[in-house]
Amino acid sequence: MSTVRHHAPRALRLGRSPIPHQAAERRDASVHCGWGRLIAGHTFDDPAAVAQALLQETPGERDIAFYLDKPHVVVSHAPQQLFVDPSETFRLALNTYAAQRARRQGFTIRRLRSRADVAAINAIYRARRMVPVDPARVWGERGDRATVYVLAEDRQSGEVLGVAMGLDHSEAFGDTNGGSSLWALAVAPQASHPGIGEALTRYLAELFIARGRAFMDLSVLHDNAQAIALYRKLGFQNIPVFAVKRRNAINESLFTEGSDSDGLNPYARIIVDEAQRRGIRVEVIDAEHGYFRLTHGGRGVTCRESLSELTSAVAMSRCADKRVTSRLLARAGLAVPAQATASDREHNEAFLRQHGAVVVKPVDSEQGKGIAVNLTSIDEVETAIEHASHFGGGVLLEQFCEGQDLRIVVINHQVVAAAVRQPATVVGDGQSTIAELIDKQSRRRSAATGGESRIPVDGETRRCLAGQGRALGDVLPFGESLPVRRTANLHTGGTIHDVTDRLHPALRTAAEHASRVLDIPVTGLDFLVPSVEGPDYVVIEANERPGLANHEPQPTAQRFVDLLFPGTAAAAPTAP
Repeated sequence: MSTVRHHAPRALRLGRSPIPHQAAERRDASVHCGWGRLIAGHTFDDPAAVAQALLQETPGERDIAFYLDKPHVVVSHAPQQLFVDPSETFRLALNTYAAQRARRQGFTIRRLRSRADVAAINAIYRARRMVPVDPARVWGERGDRATVYVLAEDRQSGEVLGVAMGLDHSEAFGDTNGGSSLWALAVAPQASHPGIGEALTRYLAELFIARGRAFMDLSVLHDNAQAIALYRKLGFQNIPVFAVKRRNAINESLFTEGSDSDGLNPYARIIVDEAQRRGIRVEVIDAEHGYFRLTHGGRGVTCRESLSELTSAVAMSRCADKRVTSRLLARAGLAVPAQATASDREHNEAFLRQHGAVVVKPVDSEQGKGIAVNLTSIDEVETAIEHASHFGGGVLLEQFCEGQDLRIVVINHQVVAAAVRQPATVVGDGQSTIAELIDKQSRRRSAATGGESRIPVDGETRRCLAGQGRALGDVLPFGESLPVRRTANLHTGGTIHDVTDRLHPALRTAAEHASRVLDIPVTGLDFLVPSVEGPDYVVIEANERPGLANHEPQPTAQRFVDLLFPGTAAAAPTAP
């Protein structure tokens, strides 16, 4: 293992061996990166020792044995527990790296500097279904030169939008070849700024250049075409080195064949994954529509995403009809906006005059379909009514209330998660039309949500733009942000931002009271609030099938499975 017999011509063109020489100062070296250990395979003389190191992986972490020229030999020492990682390795020769002159952007790249940054890193990793870091370890080692965490931060809001970790091989294990590597790059699903991944990669490359390092390596799944295209654009070249990992629940999709659960959407998948981690049997009934059955201890429950047999037909009907929802909540003392059923033009105009601005929505619809908000003219109202009527069940007029769009998820009559939803927004690059920006942002949102979130280009989008003096063909100035929808539904390109820890007690109490009034065990309640940290609110509607995957890192799936199978709660693994 200590001798590399052959080097690929492509790697040689980089000016360096694809595998660091065996002259590293440390032997049998590994370094903890927060999410697990990077085991420097080339520093081991014995493949069996590499296998043994991987078998010592801490539960809930992900170790990687890297820089292996004979991964199959390592696997042979524990074939039931180890596997060759199906990833490609890419190298950037830093002596030929072409720096890019910085342009004005809506975000900045900086180093980790607070405990809140560590929490933000984990929020992104959990949202991307990646292994979270150990907060105490990462914060305690923030001054260590070996591992470097860098973050992308929104200039206006201060929100952390992306993260990447760099490893300095010379500092970590005395690599005499002066190498470095990039790991755990992730961009928040709600990020609207383009180029965050590229900026994080460039920052680390330039940091390691300043330290005099010769190259920067990375590992990327072989079918991640989008990431591979980015790395090739930056000058990375493929090199023949390999990695080995231990078989565990985190890596399961990499070493098992596909199953009938592969077609599930993210809202069903998050529940199925949690159930399987607990040893609950999963039978997929209809993957396309999110139907599955969970069985444990002789008891079975059929679900459609977060809607289960525990939700009665009566409770479901209360939520499905927005008129009934509003009346029940109002009678229980909860604040709701005024409502009226759409009728003739005279009646509709009278309601509009009374409230100044209205919302038009179908009586029974979901995912923001057919909704138009902040209508101030009767012609707009009549047009919106005609559009909403296509979604069936009648049309409602509702008093328009200003405020943040707040979704509160309540499971078993307890608040589990809260998040502010923001309408789809594009950021100008000074070259692309608004239509082109919408298309690019829509593709990013679709990729981030498994195809569940896209920005429609329809009458509501055009009306939103017209209200701001814009049209689809306009070129948006560089760095300017522009909302392109008035509703914040995730299915129409909206983004979600966790505020669970900031939720005012009065909002928490109102949400739990509403779930009891509706007698529903799982619900997503939509509020409009001046501030999530204040007591004022109106309840807009209740969703009987909330998307639990939208609220990571909050334990929505865990609490849902707890509800269905309370006896498995103690057996569920605790996240690191």
